[in-house]
Amino acid sequence: MASQCEINFSRPSEDTLLITLSGNCTITGGVPSFSEVQQHFESAPPVHRITFSADNLSDWDSSLLTFLLSVFNKSRTGNIRTETDALPAGITKLIALASTVPERKGPPGTNKYISLPESIGESSLRLGDSVKYTLGFIGEVFVSFLKMLRGRARFRTTELFLIIQESGAQALPIVSLISLLVGLILAFVGAIQLRLFGAQIYVADLVGIGIVREMGAIMTGIIMAGRTGAAFAARIGTMQVNEEIDALTTLGVSPIEFLVLPRVIALFLMMPLLTIYADLMGLLGGMIVGVSMLDLGFMEYYNETLSILTLTDFSIGVFMGAVFGILVSLSGCLRGMQCGRSASAVGEATTSAVVTGIVSIVVATATITVICDVLGI
Repeated sequence: MASQCEINFSRPSEDTLLITLSGNCTITGGVPSFSEVQQHFESAPPVHRITFSADNLSDWDSSLLTFLLSVFNKSRTGNIRTETDALPAGITKLIALASTVPERKGPPGTNKYISLPESIGESSLRLGDSVKYTLGFIGEVFVSFLKMLRGRARFRTTELFLIIQESGAQALPIVSLISLLVGLILAFVGAIQLRLFGAQIYVADLVGIGIVREMGAIMTGIIMAGRTGAAFAARIGTMQVNEEIDALTTLGVSPIEFLVLPRVIALFLMMPLLTIYADLMGLLGGMIVGVSMLDLGFMEYYNETLSILTLTDFSIGVFMGAVFGILVSLSGCLRGMQCGRSASAVGEATTSAVVTGIVSIVVATATITVICDVLGI
């Protein structure tokens, strides 16, 4: 029969407590309670260092681990250094694993006061980490794209076509509605002022340049950020919660190649086409206002629109649509990959994806507009 658990205490030096473990330290062998250690912490001289000896330890289970965790928690609160080198490797790993999850302090919903300098410092640190992670994420996507060009990327072609359908054809109704209304509103606002000078015909110029060059791509990008970008973040975030991404990594499959790359490619291909469609619907909305409210003829409005638009304006709008497709897809996938391990984290990731996508679209629009102005196009 295995011997009972024995735990002895000694003082190799004045500030050092040596805990010797021997015997069968399991639930059947009996592990002493933490109260037997408490008196050694409170005795004089005070303890500043704890060491262990487990040479004669024959067996152990979670009961011994619970006893040791109580010792470690006490030493942590008393700023006592603990050395675990002499403990079995299994105990050391389990203690390290248990120590990685801190105990929740206070009831849910209670937050301690954080001063303004501390809040600014923490925000700065988080911003630095976020920028570092974002750059690494973009680099991994670019490397995956190069692997795809060499035919070495690993993703399902059927899923790519499914994402193309979801982000392309299925988005036509909402793109049609919003683009038509934007064209109507832009024409109506311009008509109010232009009628004062008898220049109603120039509503066609205003709507044509505004829609084809800027607004068609911008409104399509915002629509896709709220519709498709949020869906990307929610889907990948849910996979993160269910540990499916961890499973892919364990199987040796890159989540960037398998999940992110098809979504970036799909939106990159579909956004220019959706932008062209949005331009047509926006021009149609402006024509409805011009013909019905300004007494302009259909051919008169049509010819004025053709005379003002150039291939350069059309190309700029399509180029902006392609850029917005990349930004929206990257924003959605990035927030999905950054998602935490709870249901609330999925909602936060979805919201963050929409905000990040729209901000990226606005910044990209301003940048492209300034570049076009500098180049004189």
